[in-house]
Amino acid sequence: MIEETRKQSALDTVLAIWSRRKWLAILAFAAPLAAGVSLIIFLPNIYRSAATVLVDRQQVPESFVRSTVTSALETRLQTISQEVLSRSRLEALINRFNLYAELRKEATLEEAIGRMRGDIKLELKSAELRGLREATVAFTISYQGREPTTVALVANTLASFYNEANMKARERQASSTAEFLKAQLAETKKRLDEQEERVSGFKRRHLGELPQQMETNLATLDRLHAQLRQNADSQTRAAERRQALSSQLAEVESFPAYAPLAGPVAGLPALGVAEPTRLEQELAQKKKDLETARSQFTDRYPDVVKLAAEVAALEREFAAAKARAPKPAANPTTAAASSPPPPPVSPVTPYVLRLKEALSEVQTELKVLKTEEGRLREGIGTYQQRVDNVPRREQEFKELSRDYESTRELYASLLKRYEEAQLAESMEQRQQGEQFRVLDPAVPNTQPAAPNRVRLLLMTLAAAVGVAVGAVVLRENIDTSFHGVDELRAFTEVPVLVSIPRIVTRTDLYRRGWRMRLAASAALVGLVAIVGLAYIAANGNERLVGLLARVAS
Repeated sequence: MIEETRKQSALDTVLAIWSRRKWLAILAFAAPLAAGVSLIIFLPNIYRSAATVLVDRQQVPESFVRSTVTSALETRLQTISQEVLSRSRLEALINRFNLYAELRKEATLEEAIGRMRGDIKLELKSAELRGLREATVAFTISYQGREPTTVALVANTLASFYNEANMKARERQASSTAEFLKAQLAETKKRLDEQEERVSGFKRRHLGELPQQMETNLATLDRLHAQLRQNADSQTRAAERRQALSSQLAEVESFPAYAPLAGPVAGLPALGVAEPTRLEQELAQKKKDLETARSQFTDRYPDVVKLAAEVAALEREFAAAKARAPKPAANPTTAAASSPPPPPVSPVTPYVLRLKEALSEVQTELKVLKTEEGRLREGIGTYQQRVDNVPRREQEFKELSRDYESTRELYASLLKRYEEAQLAESMEQRQQGEQFRVLDPAVPNTQPAAPNRVRLLLMTLAAAVGVAVGAVVLRENIDTSFHGVDELRAFTEVPVLVSIPRIVTRTDLYRRGWRMRLAASAALVGLVAIVGLAYIAANGNERLVGLLARVAS
């Protein structure tokens, strides 16, 4: 009984609230409902058409012809999408089909191109392979707009763009691969020819005459060693003779009756003799060096030219020294009478002169032998280097042969790849490779893809009911007045003695009628204004359709 009383009291409360706030609830329900229904009615229909493109795999088996296009299909599709959705392509489509005419009047062409990019959608269709990742077997390219026929034409045009871009991309990649391999093949062929010429030249210079050259070098080396030993023996004997002559000359000079020459003696000019003798010996040595150099090199060789210049300079200097040398006087008596008498010196015996001449000859011979020893040692070093170079020549030949073999293998590999690239290029030109084929062309769709008016209407009804209930609850919470005796009794403990109902006069009824008419008129005007604003906001607003489609989904 208590529960029934509570139910009746709750129902009475709801009915009381409804009687007090029914017009507010009706207005709060009608305003969003009118706005939502108007938007749903005035929103433009958006149609979407899609073309299905099938991916035909390579028709020639890969075991016969291997394609040079190795990039994944998904990556290639993304690349083609960037090309198809480029500004130039989309601008041409907009001008061709007169798309977004209203938008172009109000905004720039860039905004229209951005809108079109958003209206184009690419979806991949994959099939799961056994033990492998999913492979793309087809894809759909769709476009949405307000005209069904135009939308289908644009979708089919986009599909043809994808097919055309794929063929051009594959042909371009196959051609570029063949051109790259051709350039590498030409460069490798040039390097191979150069290395082959180097190997052939090395064989002609060294390997063909190697045994005979080795024997000749060894024989010459033995002969030079024998000459060096003979030279050493000659130097030993000459040194012994020089020591003996020096001892004899020192012994003779130790006698009291002997004094060294301080000037010209016995008509022999002491001054000016040493210089021509030295120049003559140096000139003779330079001439020998020149003859030796000419026997080994040509006259244009730098060392030969240098030695020839030195010989000419020494000859001129020797001639000048001879001219400066003093000559004996024609009349000794007259010369002796005119010049002051020389200081008295001891006479030089012929024996001493012979000793000095012999000592000078021995010293000259030693110098010549020393020079000859240097030449022999230099020759021995040269021929010893030639003999020691034989293993190095073999090592050089191995290195040349190894480089030649590796280059030849590289050339053979490049040649094989170039032939395969040519076959792949021919296959792509004949359209025997992977191709895109339009399986289902886009057709005009009679049913709009957006907006979903039924779902939007249900959402609008639910929102209107919620707004009405919320407005009533909010108004009840704000209102602090008492609407009945029970509310007053519940609020205070002071007893209520009497309840006087409201006295309604004709004036009150008249005023109430006018207020109702004004409120109804205002509500009607407000609803009309809401409908008008909804029309302005929804008429041709494709962006709002897309937004509501995303919300509804």
